[in-house]
Amino acid sequence: MLSAFVEAVRFLTLIPLPFVPAKTDEDYERVVARATLWFPMVGLLIGGLGCLAGWMAEQFWGAAVRTVLIVVALGLITSGLHLDGLSDTFDGLMSWRPRERKLEIMKDSRIGAMGALALIAVLALKMAFIAAAGEGWPRVVALSTTLGRWADVYGIFFFPPAREGGLGRRFQSFARRRDFAFATAHAIAILLVVSSIGVGPQDWPLAWLRAGIAMGLVLLVTHILAMRWTHVLGGLTGDTYGALCEIGEVVALAALSARP
Repeated sequence: MLSAFVEAVRFLTLIPLPFVPAKTDEDYERVVARATLWFPMVGLLIGGLGCLAGWMAEQFWGAAVRTVLIVVALGLITSGLHLDGLSDTFDGLMSWRPRERKLEIMKDSRIGAMGALALIAVLALKMAFIAAAGEGWPRVVALSTTLGRWADVYGIFFFPPAREGGLGRRFQSFARRRDFAFATAHAIAILLVVSSIGVGPQDWPLAWLRAGIAMGLVLLVTHILAMRWTHVLGGLTGDTYGALCEIGEVVALAALSARP
């Protein structure tokens, strides 16, 4: 379990772990694939670091700069892993080419017009929704990054991989339903705890309801997109997992920052 958590941190972030040796044996692929059960927890860690960057920015420049630097920090902490997947996914899916050609386009490191548009839209929406959250922005950021990684787990466990030998196939080979159950259970626990912070006990039910609605909307959007992309591509890829994560974050931010 601990090794899976460490690999989840390594896989999803740039956080240095100098005192923990990297896995180099034949068990590496299994450990990396099993790391998915910790994705929501690592999402919370990413959100917490983003909140720290936002708090520091607010001390010097105020709310407007804080919002921008949170989004920048989230991208840096994750080395743009999911943002890259988002742009590649939309470049391929919006090309109106045959399936194999779409997959080739998604493997191309160059960014096209649709990929750039998707990136701009997602980054702008994140900043807008974080700003709309007002004083509750730390809670909203932490929950959105948690739910974004949970959306990844859902896509990995319930939809087939599009390619042989790709990242999706690696995850699918070692995926176990109880890992998804564990990931979902601790994602729900995170939602309950984080949504209660800074809220009086009398308001906890309303806060939990809002968090539950956010999770339900992320699930709905993730399922619809994964179904559509599986129909078009024959399955999901590492790039589409990244896109699901980024879109899941935006959906969560929208639900959590909406007016009561």
